[in-house]
Amino acid sequence: MRLVMCAAGLGAIALLGACENAQVRVTTPQTTRVVAATDIEAGRYLVQITGCNDCHSPRGAPGSPPLGEADTLRGNGMGFYGPWGTTYAANLRLTTATLTEEAWVDMLSTREGRPIMPWASVRAMDDADKRAIYRYIRSLPGEPGEAVPDGLPPGQVPSTPYEDLNIKMPASAPPPR
Repeated sequence: MRLVMCAAGLGAIALLGACENAQVRVTTPQTTRVVAATDIEAGRYLVQITGCNDCHSPRGAPGSPPLGEADTLRGNGMGFYGPWGTTYAANLRLTTATLTEEAWVDMLSTREGRPIMPWASVRAMDDADKRAIYRYIRSLPGEPGEAVPDGLPPGQVPSTPYEDLNIKMPASAPPPR
C-alpha cells in the first residue's frame, strides 16, 4: 500500500513538473495566501474573487459593461439600510491614500465594523494578501474620487439611494431556521 501511495505521489509530481508554469507550494491554514507574478496581480485577483467591487465601486445599470480599473474601488454612494442603520461602502482609494501599508494591515486585522462588510473574513486573511490588496489599490489609475457619506444610526432613513436589507417575511411564511 505504501509503495502504491508513493508511486501515486511521484506521478503527481512528475505531472506537475510537466506543466510549464506550475508552482508547487505547501501551505497550512496559518500561511495560506495567494501567489501571483506580482503583489499587484495577487491584489487584483483577491479584489475580483472576494467581491470588493460589488460594494466599493460605483454601480452601473444592470447589463452595463464592467467598470474599468480607473473607476473601481472609488466608493459607492448607495447605502445599505438595515436594522443596524445605514452603511456606505468606503472609497478604498481614499482610505489607502491616508494609511501606510502597515496601518492598512493593522486596520484589516483588528477592525470591527458595521454590517454588511464581512470583517471576520477580512481579519482572517493572511497579512501578505492584505498587503497585496493595498498595493493593487494604490496602483489603480485615475482620480481617487470623493468620500462617501458617513453611516447612519438605526431608524434614520437615508436621503441617498439605498438598498433596504430589512427582511420582511409574509405573515403566512414559516420563521427562518
